[in-house]
Amino acid sequence: MRTLVIETATAACSVAIIEDGHVIAGAHDVVGRGHAERLVPMIAALPDGGRADRILVDCGPGSFTGVRVGIAAARGLGLGWGVPVAGFSSLMLVAAAALAAIPDLERVAVVLEGGHGEVFVQIFTPSLEAETDLASLTPADALVVIGAIHAVGSGLTRLHPLVEPATAGLPDAADAHLLPDAGTALPPRPIYGRAPDAKPNPSKRNP
Repeated sequence: MRTLVIETATAACSVAIIEDGHVIAGAHDVVGRGHAERLVPMIAALPDGGRADRILVDCGPGSFTGVRVGIAAARGLGLGWGVPVAGFSSLMLVAAAALAAIPDLERVAVVLEGGHGEVFVQIFTPSLEAETDLASLTPADALVVIGAIHAVGSGLTRLHPLVEPATAGLPDAADAHLLPDAGTALPPRPIYGRAPDAKPNPSKRNP
């Protein structure tokens, strides 16, 4: 089974081909913005133009635009190739990489950049079970939730002024082989992680 993995939920843009649990090709680039322009060439540069038996895509949470770019590309390729498309969480992907790097962690807190000065936070066990629900929090509230738990992710720069700007801790498509089966079976639709800013105006509803 060959899988194309697409990851565009954060400042990074990455793709990978995974076959039988092994990464056979991939690319990872910190682009900030411009995922739409970068993603298709990255896929095209993979073996066989990225053609695979299934597609996995990062559903977020993360950048509103980045998440939608990745999902749109995955759905389009899935339709064109006639292959299934499923999703995974950006937070679980970062947690999986951290736990693989430090196997003796009892728990790991993942902190990724959110919107409006907030960060996305979720805590995982070594088996990658979510110990807490996904939350979008202010830095002060995030610090309370995390406490003394080992934390990783690009959002750490918002929690402490002495933390260096991080490119480490961004999701990488090549780490998708570390995810459990249940973590790669999400529907391919966005996980926004916070309520929308715009709310319906009750006075404009139809009677």
